Amino acid sequence: MLIRKTKYVSSASLSVLAWRKFKKNKQGFYSLVFVGITIVAALSGYLITPDSTPSANDQHLELGLKKPGFSVTMVPLKKDLEHSSVSLFSKMLWGAKNSVTYIPVNNFRIEGDSIILVEYSDPPLLVPVEIKLSMSQVEDPVKRTFWLGTDRFGRDYLSELIIGTRISLSVGFISVFISLVIGIFIGAIGGFFRGWIDNIVVWFINVVWSIPTLLLVISITFALGKGFWQVFIAVGLTMWVEVARVVRGQILSIREKEYVEAAKALGFSNFRIIFHHILPNIMGVVVVISAANFASAILLEAGLSFLGIGVQPPMPSWGSMIKENYGYIVLDSAYLAILPGIAIMLLVLAFMLIGNALRDALDVKTSFS
Repeated sequence: MLIRKTKYVSSASLSVLAWRKFKKNKQGFYSLVFVGITIVAALSGYLITPDSTPSANDQHLELGLKKPGFSVTMVPLKKDLEHSSVSLFSKMLWGAKNSVTYIPVNNFRIEGDSIILVEYSDPPLLVPVEIKLSMSQVEDPVKRTFWLGTDRFGRDYLSELIIGTRISLSVGFISVFISLVIGIFIGAIGGFFRGWIDNIVVWFINVVWSIPTLLLVISITFALGKGFWQVFIAVGLTMWVEVARVVRGQILSIREKEYVEAAKALGFSNFRIIFHHILPNIMGVVVVISAANFASAILLEAGLSFLGIGVQPPMPSWGSMIKENYGYIVLDSAYLAILPGIAIMLLVLAFMLIGNALRDALDVKTSFS
């Protein structure tokens, strides 16, 4: 009982010490804060986006390619169909269809029980197009501001960027989880049992390692088809190799340690020795690899979406946003392609800095320096 208590206090002390070392690394700590804010924005989703329609796909072609800060008056036109209300949780995850149709106008005037709308045009037409509607058909006009402007389809660009964050983070989390499950299992088996099992594992790792990652992802994507979940699986199935190599190497170095021999002498099963005694002692290295793989997954997803074989429209993705707008780089709307590129760069950089900070914080050799 006394030994268990001492071991628990020692592990807790090391965890506190590692956290203190991590906080001293300003780049890693600020990167963690940035990633935390990004995750909160992604989870909030449609609750904080100006356009809360599914996939932020409320299009107004007459408002295409407007500059950041553009404002316009919108007149809500009631729909004939009954609008079914959605729960707050459902709206946060999937968005909600508008209960009205917004009509952008240059101006409007009220005549009796009717309202005359002057359809939006820039510059205003010499002979403006007017629409006469009953006051019972519309709601109070609102002024809407597009803080980051609009794309060529007149969609709110800020909303697309926020929802695109979900795609990148989701691909990172799910693909890293898949790679950890496969990599830890294969690496642990090869490193612990050695012999012919290890030879097969090493051969399989080398074969997969020799195939260029992007080509392997593209081939898996073609086999599974284009889509949201297919990207997760394709990226995850190509990132396990590095995890398996590191786990195998770590287990080879500690499988002869005294506590492993003691576990074998006590008659513990191989499964229990691997997952209860060996893996907990190498998870620090696995966490560092996961941070680097997270960054790689974001880049792979962006590359696939840019090539048109990743997440499909109208679902916004940073890679597809760059693809749709890279032609404007030489025009006066270069920010449409630059902003998602900066977002990718910042998120990838943040995860790489977090990985470096974790590596230093979990380094046993410098824990007491």
